[in-house]
Amino acid sequence: MSIQALRTIEEIDVRGKRVLLRCDLNVPLKDGVITDDGRIKASVPTIKYLLEQGASIVITAHLGRPKGERKPELSLAPVAKRLSELLEIPVSFSPDIVGENAQKAVAANSAGSVLLLENIRYMEAETSKDEAARNQLAAELATYADLFVSDGFGAVHRKHASVYDVAKLLPSAAGFLVAAEVDVLKKLTQNPDRPYGVVLGGAKVSDKIGVISNLLDKVNVLAIGGGMLFTFLAAQGEAIGKSLVETDLIPTVKELLARAKELGVEILLPTDIVVAPEFSADAQPTIVSASMIPADQMGLDIGPETANAFAAAIVGCKTVFWNGPMGVFEFPNFAKGTEVVASALTKVSGISVVGGGDSAAAVRKLGFQDSQFGYISTGGGASLEYLEGKVLPGLEVLSK
Repeated sequence: MSIQALRTIEEIDVRGKRVLLRCDLNVPLKDGVITDDGRIKASVPTIKYLLEQGASIVITAHLGRPKGERKPELSLAPVAKRLSELLEIPVSFSPDIVGENAQKAVAANSAGSVLLLENIRYMEAETSKDEAARNQLAAELATYADLFVSDGFGAVHRKHASVYDVAKLLPSAAGFLVAAEVDVLKKLTQNPDRPYGVVLGGAKVSDKIGVISNLLDKVNVLAIGGGMLFTFLAAQGEAIGKSLVETDLIPTVKELLARAKELGVEILLPTDIVVAPEFSADAQPTIVSASMIPADQMGLDIGPETANAFAAAIVGCKTVFWNGPMGVFEFPNFAKGTEVVASALTKVSGISVVGGGDSAAAVRKLGFQDSQFGYISTGGGASLEYLEGKVLPGLEVLSK
């Protein structure tokens, strides 16, 4: 599909209409307290636009993976409270998603008002592989509104009832967030300004193999950090101690490295590593050569020499995409690599994109402001699948 042909919110008449709005409000919670409200803030522009048009809004969203069960710790009630604060108007909350009580809450939702339904993933049908089950839930959701607006970018790679199926039952369009995310992804894949650098981290190579393979003939520089780097080191015959490794992917990594060499792509791998005897916030860090990780140690961050090399490469690029922390950023002793890379992204003269998920959480936890980066994506998984070249069902269904 051509993503240049998305129907957008400004192309449909929403004045005075009842709108079912799919948002991505999947925020981290600790003891019922939201620890990063970035995704809620990202939903605000579309909501405000609809309110200005006199629409009545029913929001559907998910939180975590309750797998069809009601789990109180995954309730969207704290999100309704935070959304109310950000919009500076009361946001009603329905503990029911379907049924008589939910229908009453929707009926009571007047023009210029916002109602948030409880976690849509409490409904087993939401994520069901059975199309008939999803359609039944989507049909009920469709009775709540005249129009559907899709603004939950973090879920557009899922063929779920509230993302995909309902969009086929109502006149539908992309909200501002989805449109902005797609616009950024186009910049990363269609004639990006060069040099083009990609920095990948996170725990597993398996999560990023598709992206690396698809981007290899598009990028100039590829830097590898995080837990995934040890599979790359192992592929080069280095000893990696007790570090995380996906042994079955070593042959694939060897092929990628060979292909990169043929294409003239510069692959940056760590030259030094911050290691510790165990995975713990209190573990004593030591810096060692990437080719000399002791057998009783595990790598938990890239070393300072590597971080500076990555930073220098990033600053020299006009387009940079970063997804995945460089180390265990949640532990202060192993956060420095991620901090140095994040700082470098703030100095890019072209466009710097932080690719959602843990990367977005990391930059905020480390004290950076969203405005310091070119763009912070709300959907790590969706961004990665797009960059792999996959068709995203939630975007496909919005095509003109």
